[in-house]
Amino acid sequence: MPRAGLNTFKVVASGADLADESGIGSVSLAAIAERLGVKAPALYKHVDSIGDLQHRIATLAMTEAGDALRDALQGKSGADAIGALFTSLQSYIAEHPGRYDATTSAKLQGSDDPLLAATTRWIDSIRAVLSGYGVQPGELDHAVRMLRCMIHGYALLKAADAFQWSNDPDESVVWMIRFVDAGLTAVGDNDP
Repeated sequence: MPRAGLNTFKVVASGADLADESGIGSVSLAAIAERLGVKAPALYKHVDSIGDLQHRIATLAMTEAGDALRDALQGKSGADAIGALFTSLQSYIAEHPGRYDATTSAKLQGSDDPLLAATTRWIDSIRAVLSGYGVQPGELDHAVRMLRCMIHGYALLKAADAFQWSNDPDESVVWMIRFVDAGLTAVGDNDP
């Protein structure tokens, strides 16, 4: 009989919390069962496998990051939107490193995969920022990837305390925002 109050959301949330505390590699069904005070077989009523749990953690992360991104971008355009994009995603990655890590290796599992819906919403927010610059449809994927790479790389390096120079790494973010804004303005077609 399943433990009263145990549900899929609690199992996934417990796994996501463990991933943030110790890394996605530390997430196991045994560790989650121990945290929840149940035996590991009880979890199979809520997740199919460790792979399924990690996929659900990735979906949760993309949903949360997408919500934060949507909220951060409200009413912003141009350099302000680029800044909100950087700040929102960098903050999410810093606060939820294990959840975010789950997203980088997750594979989409078909057109009805909730991860696809969450990822699409996230990417569409970035595309909306880029379309404000007049980036042509054929170049949008490249521009999205460029932004994701910059944000991802910066956030991971900052989390690892890999910036050893004397200046403040956050000043580099301001510089990157100006750089990206100028570059997107240069490549975009801003004619009405």
